Amino acid sequence: MPDYHNDSTLPLPLFPGSHMVIDDDYVFLSGLTAADIQGGETVIGDIVEETRLVMRSLQRMLRSAGCDMADVVRSDVYITDLDLTRDMDATYAEFFADHRYPARTCTQTPRLYGGGHVEITVMARRPAEREASDSEAEKESD
Repeated sequence: MPDYHNDSTLPLPLFPGSHMVIDDDYVFLSGLTAADIQGGETVIGDIVEETRLVMRSLQRMLRSAGCDMADVVRSDVYITDLDLTRDMDATYAEFFADHRYPARTCTQTPRLYGGGHVEITVMARRPAEREASDSEAEKESD
């Protein structure tokens, strides 16, 4: 059964949804914009800083679920101007080691919540070590 969580450092979603849903295999994070993050309004208008702030928040949320950026298998990026993609990409790439990037879709959208210019959502596979230890625990309880 999935667990539904809201991040205590973020305002409650204005939509019927959760910041994070965790099941046995994956962690799903709702899209974030700079406007969703406390203090984020100070970077709105700078695509590099918006991207960095959003990615740091996603990274922190993944860590709280026992994952890291290396576990991300999919991301969706919504950007208000595709001409800003190169700048966003340069910052986005900083969060992934050894050019191991997740599958990704990047689309232009005319407006994002709070006036931000980028929204990013990710899906991460829970680490195999956890799966192995869960399996061992189940065997021991039998």
